[in-house]
Order: sequence, then C-alpha cells, then structure tokens
Amino acid sequence: MKVGFIGLGNMGSAMATNLIKAGHDLQVYNRSPDKSAALVALGARKATTVADAGSAQVVVTMLADDAAVSEIVFAPGGLIHSMSANAIHISMSTISVALSRQLSEAHANAGQRYICAPVFGRPNMAALGKLFIVVAGAPGTIKECQPLLDVMGQKTLPIGTDPSAANLVKLSGNFLLAAAIEALGEAIALAGKAGIDRRAYVDILTSTLFNSPAYVTYGALIADSQFEPPGFAAPLGFKDIRLALAAAESLSVPMPFASLLRDRFLRLLANGGSNLDWCAIGGLATLDAGAATQAERHQTH
Repeated sequence: MKVGFIGLGNMGSAMATNLIKAGHDLQVYNRSPDKSAALVALGARKATTVADAGSAQVVVTMLADDAAVSEIVFAPGGLIHSMSANAIHISMSTISVALSRQLSEAHANAGQRYICAPVFGRPNMAALGKLFIVVAGAPGTIKECQPLLDVMGQKTLPIGTDPSAANLVKLSGNFLLAAAIEALGEAIALAGKAGIDRRAYVDILTSTLFNSPAYVTYGALIADSQFEPPGFAAPLGFKDIRLALAAAESLSVPMPFASLLRDRFLRLLANGGSNLDWCAIGGLATLDAGAATQAERHQTH
C-alpha cells in the first residue's frame, strides 16, 4: 500500500519502520528532515513537503500536539489541500476532541476520509509492533486501513463511528496512567522512607494485587528513579492531562484527580523536568518527603 507518513519522533519512526519492513511503499516527512535518513536507508522515499506525503492514498500522522497537527493539515500546502478525493487520513496523534471534530468536518468537506487511531504503548512496544490501537470512524474505511494497523499494533480496538471518540478514550486512558504513576510514587515514597527496599516493594505489588503493565512498567522506573531518557516526555503528559480536563469541562464532568495531576506536572516542569519521562511526577513524592538521593533531587529539579 502507498502510504504517506508524517511525524518521525520516537513513536513515529518505529511505526514507520515496521510498515517499511512489511513491504508498504512509504513516503516520509518530518519538519526536521534529518530524522528521515534511517527510514530512507530502509527503503522509504523522502518527502520534501507535506504535499508530497499527502499525495498518497493513505496518510498517517503521528505528531506531538494540536498545533503540529493543525499546521500539517490546514496550512497552505497541507493535507486538506494536497490529499486527493477519497484519500484517507489516519490520525494517530493524541489530540483534543475539539480538533478531532474539526478535522473530521474539514476532510468530509474536501471529499476525503478521516479516521482516528491513537495508540497505547511506549516506544519499545512501537518498535515491536505491539501497540494497542484505539480506532474510530467509518467501518469500511477502518477495514481498508486494517493491514496497516495490523503491522503497527498487536490489537485494534474499535470504539464507534465518530473519530473523536478514539481521542477521548486515549485522553481518559492517559489520565488513568498518570493517576497510577502518582499513586505509585506516593506509595514508593512511603515505603522507601521507612527503609524498605523500593524495588523489592514494587516487585511484591506487581506480582500480587497490581500485576498489570502500567504498574509493572512505571513501578520499576519510579523505584529506580529512571526518568531519562524519556520514553514519553513530561510536557506531553502535561498536555494530555490538560486536554482531558478540557474535554471534561465541555461535558460538565468534574475530574478532581486530573486537576491534581495538572498541578503535579506543573511542579515538575517548573523545576526543570521538561527533559524527563512523564513518570518523573512519581518521583515528586519522594522529593517532598525529604527522602530523595542527590541524584534524584538533580533529576526532578
């Protein structure tokens, strides 16, 4: 299948690599052109403009935030102007519900098709093609794109015909992950300050009551204070919590835990945590308890 792939960060590069290895014909674009070199070496073609990538029958976007997606889609030469009639835009970025609805309307008005397929999983899962993909949109369009989704993920999880539903599921899922990270951080700080081995404590939790990927992955990272290099950068986590709160406000749904998490991310970012993994908010409790090592204090400041 001929595919335009836009957005070659940690996640996008891994996903695009798997598509190339599966035999798909990729034309890749990134605002920082040097990120395409490794993919070109694998057989991808380098797009010099968004319009080049947008000429494919299917265009995948995997970008950081609403601003990046809006620029790629709506700017002169963007996807709305360069995609052909009946072409498909698969938005795999974590974006706001409001922007997703705007994209859906704009593509429909242009005679193009649009589905949302945000993912759960970190870069290591993306490299293995083991992402969980939440998808929403017209069933026929999803079916047409299924060969691509099957390469990038271990499971595709449909959630209706309104593309923005997938975005809401992703945002609410990231809220739950951040809540687990904060809770883990507080529990680990408590056990650690009492002199209990932090990693042994996490091993007990994750082998009994909390044997789930979120607790296993983030419990180990927090116990070991392993916040660099980031698999998912703290500013992106902050963005997702703000988008979840915006969606909640639009629906008149109070989310007091999300408000707390927003403030925890603000504390982390205000103290120099922009280059840390988002699970570094789980290290704040240890810092607040006065139990952090010098290395931990350096990481979260």
